[in-house]
Amino acid sequence: MERNKQSIVFLDTHIAVWLYAGLIEKISDTAKQAIEDNDVMISPLVRLELQYLFEIGRVTVKPDTIVKNLFAAIGLRVSETPLQQIIEEAMKINWTRDVFDRMLSAETMVTGGGFITADKNIKSNLKLAIW
Repeated sequence: MERNKQSIVFLDTHIAVWLYAGLIEKISDTAKQAIEDNDVMISPLVRLELQYLFEIGRVTVKPDTIVKNLFAAIGLRVSETPLQQIIEEAMKINWTRDVFDRMLSAETMVTGGGFITADKNIKSNLKLAIW
């Protein structure tokens, strides 16, 4: 299927990990279709969260390995949304205290893209969530 180059979707951190690990069965059909039909991005904050997860042993691969692999596999790009815009939007979010969830959701809101996530709290509160 040809991609709609005017639409973007962002991946939540766990989705990037699942794609890298080949755990495609964990991803909903709707989310898979969104990946097929749109330009796929991650926030630089996903790279930071991946580094954190690497440091505490929750993932065993460095962030840049994951990002490079997904660039080759699905054309993943890293967003360049200005941090100040993300912070301004994040300050309006009051449904989570998780800094990463707050910032990733805010970046999606700033860009108007979709946000692929299996996170129940995000899905319940972010209109742009895709699952």
